[in-house]
Amino acid sequence: MELERTDLVKAIKDKGKFLQAEMSFFDHIDILRMHLIRSSIAIIIFTGLAFYFYDFIFDTIIMGPKNTNFWTYRMMCLIGDHFNLGPDFCVKSIPFNIINTDMAGQFTLQMNSSLLIGVVLGFPYLLFELWRFVKPALHEKERQSARGFTFYATILFLLGILFGYFIITPLSVNFLANFKVSELIQNQITVDSYLSTVATLSLGTGIVFELPILVFILSKFGIMTPRLMRSSRRYAIVVILIIAAIVTPTPDALTMLTVSFPLFFLYELSIFVSDAVEKKKKRLCF
Repeated sequence: MELERTDLVKAIKDKGKFLQAEMSFFDHIDILRMHLIRSSIAIIIFTGLAFYFYDFIFDTIIMGPKNTNFWTYRMMCLIGDHFNLGPDFCVKSIPFNIINTDMAGQFTLQMNSSLLIGVVLGFPYLLFELWRFVKPALHEKERQSARGFTFYATILFLLGILFGYFIITPLSVNFLANFKVSELIQNQITVDSYLSTVATLSLGTGIVFELPILVFILSKFGIMTPRLMRSSRRYAIVVILIIAAIVTPTPDALTMLTVSFPLFFLYELSIFVSDAVEKKKKRLCF
């Protein structure tokens, strides 16, 4: 009888621990929800500001790579004149027209591009909220090693956005606009296609620039090591050149190397980050 009572008490205690763990899980979900709500509010505010100042955003930012007076094209002309690269290096025209084929196309354009700007501007705050959610679960040493995560991730993302917008996007737009199979074909580009190209190249480069952060996290878990990255460097070079050739479909090697150089630098920086994490692990072990 006493044994049965002991088993019953143990079962009740185990059930209580299970319920406590279950409530703790839902508490964490509720906390995460609050962080995401605050991040969403920030993105909505930035989206509203982008919607309000949309004339400047559309004429200057979105349509910038189509304008021959764009900063990148002016720099290309200056570089071409200085190094005698020939008249073809200077961009004289972007021969295509942007059209709208949907009844609500222009309204959808304004909504989508405003939301896109809101996400880009709100991304640093989203990282900050995610860090606030993860931080209490880390030990003091882990917090110190991950200090500056939001700052460095934001800087890399913004650098990637700028590189994608000022280098990759105009080079790609210029090449694709001037590429012709036949003189009988006129380029009439839909506004959705143009916006998708600009957004994909800019945001995609911003995400690619987060490579050192990804390597830092994988190195913390022991998945990525500097030895593995160094041994895979030759394969990484081939992959980077392929990516550069796809992202910037230009026939000259100079443009491809211009795009691939930052990716080489990011890979070497990732090796340095992984090596620093491994050395810190060894010091903690001893």
